Amino acid sequence: MTDVQFRNLSKSFGHHKILEDINLEINSGEFVVLVGPSGCGKSTLLRMLAGLEPITSGDLIIGGVRANDLPPQQRNIAMVFQSYALFPHLKASDNIGFGPKIRGETRAAIDEKVKKASGVLNLFSYLDRYPRELSGGQRQRVAMGRAIVREPSVFLFDEPLSNLDAQLRVQMRTEIKALHQRLKSTIVYVTHDQIEAMTMADRIVVMNLGRIQQVGAPLELYDRPANKFVASFIGSPSMSFVSGALKGSATKAWFETSGGGRLALAGKPVPADITVEAGIRPEHFVVGGADDAMAIDVDVVEPTGAETHVYGAIGPDTVRAVFRDRLQIRPGDRLPVSVDPANIHLFDKMTGLPL
Repeated sequence: MTDVQFRNLSKSFGHHKILEDINLEINSGEFVVLVGPSGCGKSTLLRMLAGLEPITSGDLIIGGVRANDLPPQQRNIAMVFQSYALFPHLKASDNIGFGPKIRGETRAAIDEKVKKASGVLNLFSYLDRYPRELSGGQRQRVAMGRAIVREPSVFLFDEPLSNLDAQLRVQMRTEIKALHQRLKSTIVYVTHDQIEAMTMADRIVVMNLGRIQQVGAPLELYDRPANKFVASFIGSPSMSFVSGALKGSATKAWFETSGGGRLALAGKPVPADITVEAGIRPEHFVVGGADDAMAIDVDVVEPTGAETHVYGAIGPDTVRAVFRDRLQIRPGDRLPVSVDPANIHLFDKMTGLPL
């Protein structure tokens, strides 16, 4: 196991800056997920760690050694790609053992490594099959087996589940997490899917526009987002934002929505001259409330069995609410709702920072 450090790391292609001032420490044995929208720089950062992209400025430290100029083969890193990258003319066993074979290891040593990796990934039944005879999930496990036999210090995963269907994605998430628990290895995992990030990571690194927005445990980011971007990106369905103004008296404070509703704020101080948005998680809406509480003008109702998803608007703002009850409502209805003051996130509309 090996720790990884990024120190003031930047990456540019000509005059176009992709990553700027990245500072991050990944502990030995930690499962860290880099997450963010397409184009935020997360895959570029992973490729710099692998040695596939040169570093423009800053330092990359792997296991205490500056690795900026180390070639990929000397970094003791294994990478699993989105596209599997298997040799179509080789059986699964030969794909897994290809690295040790190229390094000149003995047949006995290769067979032992393939056997060990196949046991970890439950691949014994598929070793004599060619990639075309395997499902997407089986191909991805073969690609993971090829990484395991390298016995690397750090595993890198670059959106490995994006080509799989929904059911296989859930299964493979579980298998990758179980692999980490068995091997106790350092894993850096890139995805744009925040559900993968929430369910797999020890820590999540949220990125946007080439910068780190927040680093923390999944529930820390969910409950205490550092800014509006993190609040909107982490969580599925995502947080809804309602525009309005802060109001207060000597004894209480409240948030008055642009649609005329009101939310109590549990005695929060009222800053002056700040345009504010209230962020509300879909599951925190509660049906009913005081006469002056908010109301959702319902556009779409999605009963899923266990939950009812309601799409609509509060004044000018689009919202999505999730209820555990089987509500008897229809598009066009006006649904009164309230929110516990402890579950209201206030953001400065100009800066996106929490109040």
